[in-house]
Amino acid sequence: MKAVLFCKRPYSFSILRPIHNELIRLGEDVLWYVDPEIVNRFPFKDDTSYTSSLQKIYDFKSDVIFVPGNVVPHYLRGLKTQIFHGLAGEKKGHFRIRNYFDLYLTQGPYFTNRFNELANKHGDFDVMETGWSKLDDLFLQKDSFDNEKTNLLEKHGAKEIILYAPTFSPSLTSAGLLHDEILNLSKNKNYLILVKFHDLMNKDVKALYYETAKTTANLIIVDDPNISKYLILSDLMISDTSSVVYEFLLLDKPVITFKSSSDNIKWTNIEIPDVLCETVDSVINSDINQEDRKWIIDNYHPLRDGKSAQRMVEAVKQWLSHNPVPEERKLSFLRKWKVNKKYGKIKK
Repeated sequence: MKAVLFCKRPYSFSILRPIHNELIRLGEDVLWYVDPEIVNRFPFKDDTSYTSSLQKIYDFKSDVIFVPGNVVPHYLRGLKTQIFHGLAGEKKGHFRIRNYFDLYLTQGPYFTNRFNELANKHGDFDVMETGWSKLDDLFLQKDSFDNEKTNLLEKHGAKEIILYAPTFSPSLTSAGLLHDEILNLSKNKNYLILVKFHDLMNKDVKALYYETAKTTANLIIVDDPNISKYLILSDLMISDTSSVVYEFLLLDKPVITFKSSSDNIKWTNIEIPDVLCETVDSVINSDINQEDRKWIIDNYHPLRDGKSAQRMVEAVKQWLSHNPVPEERKLSFLRKWKVNKKYGKIKK
């Protein structure tokens, strides 16, 4: 089987890597498409076949294309497989059908049920529940950083690690509004605060935090596209309407959000910045949302064995065993025009 891993954003590296590893283990032919704008950040250059040329992807004649994004060129050969880039079903567009995909691989019942309803309505794609490949490392490595955590806490004289991971969306992000409170929180020497920004975070906001970190010993900016390690290291997360909230909850640890727009808030949510510090103290001392988190785990991602990438590959093989490889995806003229504008044309 010839497989393409379609990578447009740095956050996709950690989503696609477990699938790459599983395909290589099975002896399959794998080619990454890495967008030209992020190829300098691609961390797997030494042990993968990759290209930034869509022409080469077209000429590769793949059997399947794994896509953790919303769009894939219709003219590429292969089973166009949506594997998602997050767990925030409440975000605009998560359940929007854009007609680019033949197969949706879902994370848990909350997503599977919605996409099955949409599949019945549209009639031109299939849905299989596999779990999410990005979380394989989260589950498999959840006990791998104990020594590093101990050393970090000892180095900074702290007792708890708090991860602040805001989303980038201007209408949803808390990064600007919570800056002063994050600074106030850092004055509590019991807390070591890690700040992890989304790849698309506003540059001015990032610069403000970097400047603050220069003079704040227990506030560290994490510059790593893979957040999984820092989810494992941390005792509590602060965020907003970000998919990473659910990833942290799946580790059965407490979360505080600022003005979350989630449909399923099973954690502590605040509406004004001023109460952040006292809320953190309260949640650290009394984890009152543990029972509610079980609902998230059961509905968003109940498969916790670290084998989602394996199930994804198996699902694709199963689909291809009963169907011919799609040569291209049928789209409206407008959708085709948008694809050609976004990616350019290739020589057929």
